[in-house]
Amino acid sequence: CVLPHVQAIALACNAKVNLVRVLDRTQEAEPSQLFDLVNWQINKTGAKLYLEKTASLLQKMSIKVETTVIEGDVAGSVSEFAKNQKSKLIILSSHGRSGYSQWGISSVTQKIIFSASTSFLLIRAQQLPNEEQEKRIYSHILVPLDGSRRAENVLPMAALFARYHQSRIHIVHVVHTPEMARQLPLTPEDQELSNKLVTRNREEAVKYLDQIRQQSPLDGIDVQTHLLTSDNPALALHQLAEQEHIDLIALSAHGYTGNSQWPYGSMVNNFILYSQAPLLIVQDLPVREESLTAEMIPRKLAEQ
Repeated sequence: CVLPHVQAIALACNAKVNLVRVLDRTQEAEPSQLFDLVNWQINKTGAKLYLEKTASLLQKMSIKVETTVIEGDVAGSVSEFAKNQKSKLIILSSHGRSGYSQWGISSVTQKIIFSASTSFLLIRAQQLPNEEQEKRIYSHILVPLDGSRRAENVLPMAALFARYHQSRIHIVHVVHTPEMARQLPLTPEDQELSNKLVTRNREEAVKYLDQIRQQSPLDGIDVQTHLLTSDNPALALHQLAEQEHIDLIALSAHGYTGNSQWPYGSMVNNFILYSQAPLLIVQDLPVREESLTAEMIPRKLAEQ
């Protein structure tokens, strides 16, 4: 399901693609069985042939492709490979050969996302575009912005895709309804104060969206702005994505309130788990010298 997206992005960026397959010995044999070297070599050969066959499909479209078969832990190997190759983007499916599940992403995909130090594109495993969708795979791109420079870090890449694929970019800003005292019903004074804050923030948001539209990366691109008010910004964004038939959601890894000690902000974590549209996350942090280990990931998630 990721291949149409690999094609769309490689052509837009004139990028080299590296197709990677990781063979994990712990998955190839039962613990009680002795490791079968012959079967391992057969599987390794099969993996190489599979990658070469897939690569030939992309090469027919004049895409530069390399293939790599790695032996080792899947998540750790992918993250380390991306780091060593200085890859700018990892494109991966939410679920792999273990099959689609009720969870938003598989454990392997989660480990890759939280251990890699680069940007990534996450595709829901059940999303198989039809022929018409493949022709214009990114007709509508949603870019949520919260007014911070960090959130705007995603604009150049979104603009690049939109310009190549003749897409419409939907810039959306959500004014968060202020939280008031919960123990008692709101008094008229409380409601008036809340309304004043919302009105003031909306006025500033209108100016902000006008400034964004005039930025040079968006020159010549079909841009539509959306100003929403909600006490649940994440829900409002999901609903807008469904309403506008969004083909790609593009977010910076952190926004205004993002803490650099964690790889992603709370809004991004929400979309990683629940977004039904393909999700592009542009990492705004410098490459970490040491990636998160598999054991550290659950603790980091619990802290958030």
